[in-house]
Parts: sequence; C-alpha cells; structure tokens
Amino acid sequence: MNLFRDCSFLLKQAKVRWTGSAFMTGDEMMDAEETKPSEEGRFVPEICTETIVFPFVFIGFFALFAVKMGTANALNTMMNTAYRLLIDTVLYITAVCVLMGAVSALLSEFGFVSLANRLLQPLMKPLFGMPGAAALGVVTTFLSDNPAILSLAEDSHFRHYFRKYQFPALTNLGTAFGMGMIVCTYMYSLSAQMGVSLGRAVAAGLAGAVIGSIVSTRLMLRCTRKYYGAEAEDTFRKEVSAIPAGMRPVRTGGIGSRVITAVLEGGKGGVKMGMSIIPGVLVICTLVMMLIDGPSADGTYTGGAYEGIRLLPIIASKLDFIIRPLFGFSSPEAIGVPVTALGAAGAALSLTSSLVRQSLVSAQDIAVFTAMCMCWSGYLSTHASMMDSLECRPLISKAILSHTAGGIAAGIAAHWICLLMGLF
Repeated sequence: MNLFRDCSFLLKQAKVRWTGSAFMTGDEMMDAEETKPSEEGRFVPEICTETIVFPFVFIGFFALFAVKMGTANALNTMMNTAYRLLIDTVLYITAVCVLMGAVSALLSEFGFVSLANRLLQPLMKPLFGMPGAAALGVVTTFLSDNPAILSLAEDSHFRHYFRKYQFPALTNLGTAFGMGMIVCTYMYSLSAQMGVSLGRAVAAGLAGAVIGSIVSTRLMLRCTRKYYGAEAEDTFRKEVSAIPAGMRPVRTGGIGSRVITAVLEGGKGGVKMGMSIIPGVLVICTLVMMLIDGPSADGTYTGGAYEGIRLLPIIASKLDFIIRPLFGFSSPEAIGVPVTALGAAGAALSLTSSLVRQSLVSAQDIAVFTAMCMCWSGYLSTHASMMDSLECRPLISKAILSHTAGGIAAGIAAHWICLLMGLF
C-alpha cells in the first residue's frame, strides 16, 4: 500500500501524461498547449516555400514602380498620395458616414426600418428566394455596412424565419446592399464636379445593384441547398425572442430625448465606420492609383501625389474589346474603380472622385460604379469573417464566387439599363 502511494506521489511530482505514443512532462504539456492553433489562424513551419518566395514577389512588385519612377520618387509618391487621400477624401467620406449614421439611426428609432421591412416582404420570396424577414437585413446594410447583417443574425427572433440552407445566403444578400446609402449619396454629390445631375445615373446603378444582388443570392442558395438539403430543419429556434410579436424596441425618454440620443449614437457609429475605411483607402487606393496614374504634367516623375506607371490602363486597353461591351467605360482608367471596390468600397469612392477631377468618366460610368461599388462593397475583406461568424466556414469559397458573379452582373445590368432606357 505504501509502495503504491509512493509511486502515485512520484508520478504526480513528475506531472507526466500519456499522449498515445509517449509520455510528456508538465512543462512539455504547457508548451504543447501554447502551440495550439488560435481562432485567428493556424501554424505553419517557420521556414517553408512561401518564406522563400514572398521576398522575391515583394521586391519584384516594388521594382515595377522603382524602375520607372526611381526609388526615391516611388517612395515619396506613396507617402504623398496616402496623405492627400487622408486629407482630401477620408475626412470627407467620414463626414458623410457620420451624417448618414445619424439619419439611419433616426429612421430606425421612429419605425421607418420596420415599415420598409413590412412593405418589402412580398418581394423577397419571388426575387431572392428568401423569407420576408430578410428585407430587414437589406434595409439595415443599405443604411450602414456589410457586417450590420450580423447583428440581426444574432437575434433568435430573426433567425427563426430561415431554413438552414437560406441562412448563409444572408452574407451575399447583405453585402450586395452594404454602404448603399453612402455610395449613392457620394456618387450623387459628384454632380457639381461633373456639371451634370447624376440622379438618373445613381438610380440606374441602384437598379443594377439589385439585379446583381439577386444573381449573387440565388447562386449562393443553389450551393447551400445542395450542401444542406432544401428541407433541412433549421437550428435557429433555440431561443424565444424577448421582443413581443409586432413590437419594436425604442430608446427611453421623450421625443426630443430620443431624437438627440439616436442622432448622437448614429453619428458615433458613423465615426467608427469612417475610421474603419482608412486602411483600405490609404493602402489599396494608393497602390491602385499608382498603377493607374502617369507622370506629372511635364512628363517627369517628381515624387508628388497622384503619379504612377499607368499599368492598369495599358492592361485595360488590351481587354477593351471585352470591357467596353460589358460595362461601357469611357476610359481604360475606369476599370480601377471596380477593382478597388473588391477590397474597399471607400477606397473605390475616393478613386472615383480622382477620375472625375481628371474628366476621365461620364455619367454612364457613374451608374456602373454605383452598381459595382454597392454590390461588391469590399466583399473580399469581409466575406470570410462574416461567413465564419454565421458558422458557415465550409461555404466561404462558394459565397465569394457567387458574389463575384453578382458584382459583374450588377455592372453589366447598370450599363445596359442606361442604354435601353436612353438615359445618356
């Protein structure tokens, strides 16, 4: 008995554990626990193929600019362009976000969002193949941004309207309308710079975005129906919503207090949204503009803002026989706007403003930009995290491919709407 107790004591002191093939000490167990993959990523060998390949790719990409512009000029242009974008564009877009955030909070506080949801319900099933409650996601993301759909998805009262195969398609549906009000407002605000009213162009772009959203959502539903099965029981009825049927939550206090609180909270959300677009605008838009713009007015490189190597226009000119019939762009430089919208809609808006200043786009281009910026709205940077939040990680690639097709369809639809209706 004493021998057994002594052996148990020694084993406890050594802190050993059988792993299936070997014993591990307590310190080894702690090291093993520390090297478990985190929720944000996974582990790979310290030195692998990408470790060797990446430096060559990175240096080669920078050499595109350094060889033609000069190393010093390329670096100075990057810094100066990012600074001008921050001052001239980001602050303006942030102001738009603050104002639109306040407006959207007021609309939600006094029931307009609920009214829109009720009015749009009869359209959702035949157009999108989604339940009427999905209309609330359309309105919410249109008034704010793509991830706004996630706050609704966490509500059990909202979730119970959906079958299991329909729920992942909320990512595509919400993203197709993300930042819609900001995109439409910003595009229309360019009327003064272009000297022509852009109301009809924005309307045509909005119609194109709706068509693109239908294409994206329907394609996604085909994938999810095959993955889950059309009649799969949903798993979202686990909780009963605390909101009584037919009711909506409002802030406490009188009318004046509710107005002030809604405006301030909505504006605060707009500030966060405006700040969140800074990386996309400064990084993505700087690189895209350097790939689009050329040297200074006298044909030399000075290191100033908005200079570049004009690579994208050269590529676009080679593909003009495809791009022009599809989108009808007025200049090769215009292709940079939808390309930028893949990563960040805010960056695409700032690029649009730059092209307008250079008189490189027309009202019809604005219609296509509106459709594609709104439908894509930076989906490459949000789709994966949104699908992960909805616990639909295996379908991330399907969602991205479906939305890629939806954005292309949106641009084509906007272009042909303008032609068929004879708007421009």
